[in-house]
Amino acid sequence: MSSVSEQIEIPGAGSHPLAGTTMTGAEMIVQILAEEGVDTIFGYSGGAILPTYDAVFVYNQREQEAGRRGMPLIVPANEQGAGFMASGYARASGKVGVALVTSGPGATNTVTPIRDSMADSIPIVVICGQVPTGAIGSDAFQEAPVPSIMGSVAKHVFLVTDPARLEATIRTAFEIARTGRPGPVVVDVPKDVQNWKGTFHGAVRLPVPGYRQRLARLHGSKLSPEACDEFFRMLGSAHRPLIYAGGGVINGGAAHALREFAQAFQVPVVTTLMGIGAIDTTDRLAMRMLGMHGAAFANYAVEDCDVLIAVGARFDDRVAGVPARFARNARHIMHLDVDASEINKVKRVHFSHVGVLTDSLVALLEHGKATGFRKDWGNWHRYCEELRRTYAMNYDRESEVIQPYYVIEEINRLTRGEAIIATGVGQHQMWAAQYFDFRSPRLWLTSGSMGTMGFGLPAAIGAQFAHPERLVIDIDGDASIRMNLGELETVTTYDLPVKVVVLNNFGDGMVRQWQKLFHKGRLSASDKSLHKKDFVKAAQADGFQYAVRLDRKADVPRVVAEFINFKGPAFLEVIIDIDAGVYPMVGPGQSYDQMITGDWIPSRNPADVVPPDSSEMF
Repeated sequence: MSSVSEQIEIPGAGSHPLAGTTMTGAEMIVQILAEEGVDTIFGYSGGAILPTYDAVFVYNQREQEAGRRGMPLIVPANEQGAGFMASGYARASGKVGVALVTSGPGATNTVTPIRDSMADSIPIVVICGQVPTGAIGSDAFQEAPVPSIMGSVAKHVFLVTDPARLEATIRTAFEIARTGRPGPVVVDVPKDVQNWKGTFHGAVRLPVPGYRQRLARLHGSKLSPEACDEFFRMLGSAHRPLIYAGGGVINGGAAHALREFAQAFQVPVVTTLMGIGAIDTTDRLAMRMLGMHGAAFANYAVEDCDVLIAVGARFDDRVAGVPARFARNARHIMHLDVDASEINKVKRVHFSHVGVLTDSLVALLEHGKATGFRKDWGNWHRYCEELRRTYAMNYDRESEVIQPYYVIEEINRLTRGEAIIATGVGQHQMWAAQYFDFRSPRLWLTSGSMGTMGFGLPAAIGAQFAHPERLVIDIDGDASIRMNLGELETVTTYDLPVKVVVLNNFGDGMVRQWQKLFHKGRLSASDKSLHKKDFVKAAQADGFQYAVRLDRKADVPRVVAEFINFKGPAFLEVIIDIDAGVYPMVGPGQSYDQMITGDWIPSRNPADVVPPDSSEMF
């Protein structure tokens, strides 16, 4: 057993009011959750986690008697739902989401949301029950090797076999989840450790010197005046500058700083799928989303820019499909990031800085203002505006069948970029990214890097708990929502005013689109037109008072308005054009000059491409 002296005190914590109190391990877990600001727990019970569930019950009972809210424990249909609820909560709030599950299958059902959170840098803490320490490795009932399973998909995993280290471990798990590049942390707690009784110290963490040294270096990494001079020398050489903002801007809380920087120096901005909301999409500097399904005008702006500033972005394959041809006219590429491993990983850059993004952007803003940096990019702005007009998103507006884009436009007209939008994964996800407006960060919740079907509904539930006062909408597909359809009942169980839209094209729409384009139209296992699911009856069975199928184009404005304005949970199934596609599309292994724009968005004539050396035009 380790002593407290082998752990470290939290600087400035002072004397904890409960220091010296005897608690069970389970009570310590709950006390630390409360101290970490956790206000909602998502989880499913089971034998190996029962002591902690009981401690949550007792804690909440005591809090409610004192007139306080406590930490409601939200029970999903399964543990995957709990993990995605914790993720949705974290994405919408910026706080650490928490899932509390049992051992064995309870833990393994969270593998996908843990990997999903790791891929998108989302801070969650998953606390798993485990068989008693003496039974570990014996194939005991509902035992799973959590550290081995989770080690490759989480930011960090703890197995607590020494109860004296439990308090410090839980506190350290939150520290690791939220700091640096955020991510999921798993704590595996054997049942006997939960039942153990010991002294609560109130101010201890684990000694993780290597991690804290890296954090200290990160926070101590400041842009020098010389580095700022170099940055502005490159920016000053630009005639066509462009900011490429990724999910790191959202996760790092740097959206405000990015907006100030862009406005101060009047640099247009494109965002990745995960960076949506980094800039108000209605702002004149916003060039929307780039990439495989990015707006044509966004991709053309990337093609034409001569200086590219990447902020919290990683040049992933859905953005820089052919790295050598990505931003091929850019004479200078600069990269600001919190993770040193991302610098030059995919695309060689000419300037880089690893540090806290907000600090970096503020330092550059202040330096630029102090040195009087000014550059007139009016011609470039007018050029970008022309790109937006000429290559605007569009579709067959005269079609007699309901087009998904039309439905989203109608919802967007009513929500005005202020709603929280969660999505599943597939065509509906890309349509939502393309056609919704987002006035603020943390309004767009989607599974980016993992592309996990079934993400949308539980993520929306988590977001509604994070923001009870906000309108939360899940835009889903008929195939994606099937993955976690059981969470419809979770919505009504807790009487959440979540709005659920299912864009039903009777199959795996994105898969079918690829099969049509790249597999000669062979729809192998993607056509679900013979499935018998009645989504409206399913929603009604789960307690939705508003559950409607929309299949007439003329009814779209009226029904959408009824749906959005309904007080309480609402479900809307929309029968859409089964042939509706996601365009633009940059095929796998292709570059932006090979982009397919479809039938309703113009494709740029090669003669209209800006020559590499065309500064006189701007």
